[in-house]
Amino acid sequence: MRAGPLRHRCTLQQKQNGDDGMGGGPATWIDLRSLWAEIAIPTGRVATVAQQLEATVTAEIRVRLAADIRAGMRLVHGGTTYAIEAVLPDNERTMLRLLCSSVAHP
Repeated sequence: MRAGPLRHRCTLQQKQNGDDGMGGGPATWIDLRSLWAEIAIPTGRVATVAQQLEATVTAEIRVRLAADIRAGMRLVHGGTTYAIEAVLPDNERTMLRLLCSSVAHP
């Protein structure tokens, strides 16, 4: 039996703003659910950010169609966290292509 392309178990996370009693607070990430994904085409590049070299990894992640996945969320797989930059459905409306960038310090 083959695992198929959706063989990576990931956790979908959403940002939740904290409340410190004065209208603000630290933001935290909460786990929404787990899902199976295909992580493909990882590429790397080096960018200058604030006069420092920062390595970023980008990936295209494919998951089954779901209405609750939006840009601004993130996926965690193993020790790597990916920020979802864009959510693109395929022509058959059966899969989603998630264009992601890595999060340096989750």
